[in-house]
Amino acid sequence: MVRSKAAVALAAGTLLLSTPAWLPRTVVALRMKVFARVNGDEGITFPGATVGADRFQEVYGHPAADGRSKGAALSDLFWYWLAPGADVHQEHLEAGPRYDEVARCTLAFLSGPSETLYARAARHTASVLDTAATGRVTPVRLRDLMMPVWAEFFHGLVFDEPCPAPVRRLIVDNAEDVVNALKCTRPRHLRRRHRLTAYLLRRLADDGTSTRRPLPTGLTRRQQAYYLQGTFFNTAVVQMSEAMAHLLLALAQHHDVQRRVAERPDDDRYLSHVLDETFRLYPLFGIAHRVTTDDIALDGLPVLPAGSVLCFSYPEYHASGYPDPDVFDPERWERTSARDAHHIPFGVAANRPCPAWRLAPLIMRAATREVLTRFELDSPVTHTRSIPDRAPCLLIRRNAPLSRPRLSALRGALWTRSRFEDVGRGLAQLGFGTWMVLDARRTRPATRYFASHDTEGRPLHRPGSSANGDARPGFRSCPYAGPTP
Repeated sequence: MVRSKAAVALAAGTLLLSTPAWLPRTVVALRMKVFARVNGDEGITFPGATVGADRFQEVYGHPAADGRSKGAALSDLFWYWLAPGADVHQEHLEAGPRYDEVARCTLAFLSGPSETLYARAARHTASVLDTAATGRVTPVRLRDLMMPVWAEFFHGLVFDEPCPAPVRRLIVDNAEDVVNALKCTRPRHLRRRHRLTAYLLRRLADDGTSTRRPLPTGLTRRQQAYYLQGTFFNTAVVQMSEAMAHLLLALAQHHDVQRRVAERPDDDRYLSHVLDETFRLYPLFGIAHRVTTDDIALDGLPVLPAGSVLCFSYPEYHASGYPDPDVFDPERWERTSARDAHHIPFGVAANRPCPAWRLAPLIMRAATREVLTRFELDSPVTHTRSIPDRAPCLLIRRNAPLSRPRLSALRGALWTRSRFEDVGRGLAQLGFGTWMVLDARRTRPATRYFASHDTEGRPLHRPGSSANGDARPGFRSCPYAGPTP
């Protein structure tokens, strides 16, 4: 009997201690099954059985693959995640004059002399690093470390003035809420969104001239605030922070690459190869969905009928056409032309490419060099495309190297904590993700919006619209938001 109890206790202990090895991936598989079950088979995924990787960009860039939100149930998930203001988020606007004006406005905000933009990114990075990492060695979450940098940077691009500390906090809180909800690691906190909206409305309360560039005239004042919030203080801050987290974590785990970048800070060519490889292996976009506005008939392919929901998988496309797709190898770009490779980190030029495709690499190089001037990076954690752990890493001062035993101890502690955090985080993602997907299906924000507005955002039915014509069906009732990644 005693032996039996001891065996049971040993088995239970072994099972508990081994959970980091098997539970996270089991939970991810369950989440994907829930997501697939709830959403059904609405989308046609590319590359896939219908269209291979060799025709991926041809379909993606087709003029009829230009519908963005209307007519796709998947849109409900992403509007739910981005609320409030998703109806004027640039990526969600349907093709037409309103989208064209907003896109031109965004490009104007993101423009400027390269030297000025580079210096601004370097300055903000240095300022944040000098206050956030003052010790000989500092454990950080790389995504958290970089968010204040980009909050300050994009506040300057929009308002052409320094970002006060309380405003930086508003922007970071908003961005964290967006990305944590998207990754289903935490529930949605709409108050954080509303506080930033209120700040932007106050800034625009006069005549809108407080911004560095003119705002789209086809938007109401509230929609202009939502546009700024969604485009610059949501998407831009989140995506730049995620991109830098991936880049710095890759350097922390490939010391030969890190050493070469640090020792040759003026080698733009090699650092560009490192960026290309980071974007290839860890693309920021998972699935881009488009709705066909007409039949797509291409030689040798089945006809894709109007109204089809096309789901373009960046990870699948970036992993195809390479002999060793899972290997981080910046040197491959000495042998491979980005023009000919399966590599579209900023989308395709014919179908809403990322407006920051010129800016992002420039300012990422500036931020990376500021980090490597001060610190060596080290991290033993698992590096995944979604980095729900926010990329734990050790920042080690260059003028104060650690002994090998102490570094090993710190690495071991970081690895152990990360592995056990994966267990709790995976269960949280399963719970929050399931609830969020079901709630988005219940509230249907995109579906309800297009039932009451045309594609230019004009109300079809006056009752229920606010004084400025900005009807907001479904948004205020959503306490949380975020589709599974």
